[in-house]
Amino acid sequence: MAKRAKPRAKLPRVASKLPKVAPGELVTLLDFVRYAVSRFTEAKLTFAHGTSDPVAEAAFLVCEALHLHPDRFETFATARVTAREAKSILELIARRVASRKPAAYLVNKIYMRGLPFYVDERVIVPRSFIGELLDSHFSQGEEAAGALIDDPGAVENVLDLCTGSGCLAILASRNFPNAQVDAVDISSDALDVAARNVADFGLEDRVMLHCGDLFGPIGSRRYNLIISNPPYVDAEGMAGLPRECRAEPKLAFDGGADGLAVIRRILDEAGRHLTPKGGLLCEIGRCRPALEAAYPQTDFLWLDTEDSQGEVFWIGAADL
Repeated sequence: MAKRAKPRAKLPRVASKLPKVAPGELVTLLDFVRYAVSRFTEAKLTFAHGTSDPVAEAAFLVCEALHLHPDRFETFATARVTAREAKSILELIARRVASRKPAAYLVNKIYMRGLPFYVDERVIVPRSFIGELLDSHFSQGEEAAGALIDDPGAVENVLDLCTGSGCLAILASRNFPNAQVDAVDISSDALDVAARNVADFGLEDRVMLHCGDLFGPIGSRRYNLIISNPPYVDAEGMAGLPRECRAEPKLAFDGGADGLAVIRRILDEAGRHLTPKGGLLCEIGRCRPALEAAYPQTDFLWLDTEDSQGEVFWIGAADL
């Protein structure tokens, strides 16, 4: 199901309460990053949307204001900024502090595995660990020592549940070059954003979007791989969400009382939608203790990434 993206409403201008910066006080990209870090730290912002600290977030916003890929920051770190560019950077810093919205919403962009994706308030800002795992555990070559699927080229179909902005579905299409990818979400608004990203990458013939509740839209189809980053925040976590996260769709977070409401449904049904040698890759955040207590006889394989431990599991079809 392909949907036309809704026109994006312009964000209101936010009056700056930051200290006035005189012309010439900030000169290089590094100067603006240092200034932003000081303002972000002073405002006690939360960083959990593609950047993990004020330095990374500041560099991201500075690069976006200057239309530079984040990988190019070091190349231009000591380059001088024009007066017009400085104004744009300072406005972004002020809006981030005053609105406390995720930086990705302010620039309508997030990077995953080095690729740019469009995002807005209709979707959660993607920051799944699954993107890294698709590279490290589902590829050939030197990094394939822990591969969970022997031949990525033999994968014919992939299902992405709770696709949101479609980022993981698009990354999966790149890791499995011969696969058709079905991407499902219950939110039609989220699928509008996903459709834009699919079109941006020219993948309309390989990534199909479906609106519905988990496995409902795909009937009896079976897949070599199912991936999912479902809602998994428990009631206590929902009550304590930082302001930045409260700007995102609640539907994308709320996992019920123990965080497992959606995950239970995925586990209970996944076996009927996997080929005999297929498997499920699922991110569950900090729900590992609750999940292992709920499924004491199930053999989960826990996968770590550079920034996570025990937040994503793999389970083969035979164990489901």
